[in-house]
Amino acid sequence: MTPRSDANSKSARQAWLRALERTAAIDREPELTLPLLVDHWAARDPAASALAGPGGSLRYAELTERAHRYARWGLAQDLSSGDVVALFMGNRADYLAAWLGLTRLGVTVALVNTQLVGEPLAHCLRVVAAKLVVVGGELAATLASIRAQLPKITAVWVDGVDVPADAPADAALAFALEPALARVSADRVTSAECALPTQDGTALYIYTSGTTGLPKAAKVSHYRLLQWSHWFAGLLDVQSHDRMYDCLPLYHSVGGVVATGATLVGGGTVEIRARFSASDFWRDVRDSRCTLFQYIGELPRYLVNSPPSVAETEHGLRIACGNGLRPEVWRTFQERFRIPRILEYYASTEGNFSLYNCEGEPGSIGRIPAFLTGRLRVELLRFDVEKGEPIRNAQGLCEPCAENEVGEAVGLVPEDTGRGGRFEGYEDAEATARKLLHDVLAPGDTW
Repeated sequence: MTPRSDANSKSARQAWLRALERTAAIDREPELTLPLLVDHWAARDPAASALAGPGGSLRYAELTERAHRYARWGLAQDLSSGDVVALFMGNRADYLAAWLGLTRLGVTVALVNTQLVGEPLAHCLRVVAAKLVVVGGELAATLASIRAQLPKITAVWVDGVDVPADAPADAALAFALEPALARVSADRVTSAECALPTQDGTALYIYTSGTTGLPKAAKVSHYRLLQWSHWFAGLLDVQSHDRMYDCLPLYHSVGGVVATGATLVGGGTVEIRARFSASDFWRDVRDSRCTLFQYIGELPRYLVNSPPSVAETEHGLRIACGNGLRPEVWRTFQERFRIPRILEYYASTEGNFSLYNCEGEPGSIGRIPAFLTGRLRVELLRFDVEKGEPIRNAQGLCEPCAENEVGEAVGLVPEDTGRGGRFEGYEDAEATARKLLHDVLAPGDTW
């Protein structure tokens, strides 16, 4: 083993151990949720910067106050545990404040893709039976165009435009949000006012891309919000001085939960951007003093193909984290822009396992180290590409694929009701059932 690979192995092991240590705290505090954890940071360091970007910045004290305004506004709308509010808003600091505040009530917030129009948009609101829709002013016209396709009980609250406060509930634009928020207190909502959600409660609906039909609403519990946030905070070793550059959509699990949650639970700052810009990227990263960057695979390719700039090596990034970084782009991306570490991983919003390349091995989507294989059961099954299903033998069971053979990754769903490997599925029970394989490696097992 070369000195470089030895150092990488040591760094990878430390990352895994930090992630395990941070996530272990979740089970020790079963009443804890992400909104409460943000409150803790606000009490600890109220003046520290939490979110910065379009629409203004929020310190930790301001973030928790804003979130509690949303919670109290929710109570004023008679929202309670089990109700669904859809959030249809572009990237800005208030996006996080909205769902942190509403999920504190036990409300489930559906993070709706801002690129949707027409029937796919209407479907996303109907399938979760959204009681209210909070829409950014920049998207109000898009929502108004499908208003007739929504149930009349779905009230619309618009942020950022002047709409009549007394407009009827079935109007295209129903109520102005900001005046209503200003009328309620920013004091913390207590358990005496409403029952706080449990970790097992569904906090968010995050939608699939819809590449194989209309988008499906994947359930994300409060437990998984904490799990994702603490896990990545451990892998990235997030500290309070870190700043995360987040130009990914906040309606997605990567840009909206992983990048933001991992930073917030570490007391750092999330630099939110409306969108990715290859021409402005390095200057912006440098000027905002970011140390962390969350990517999806195409972003590094765009940067590699962009003209050289002075700022591209003047940044303070210590790690880039994401998925889909192609092998042919990896080395050029890392070497040209002088990025010390890359953390590549494989995951899906609804999946019950993830793979991590903590060693920084170019081209690898990740693995599970030997000391965790007993805790996280993942197999690669032989797969019939034409039929789109695993191959079964004469006994009706699946078989692990051979080295260099095409396979499908599956994660074991334990028989007990514990959280490790649990599959939370979708709002649609039939879609959930289609994601489960039975009698895989042994009769009666589920993956």
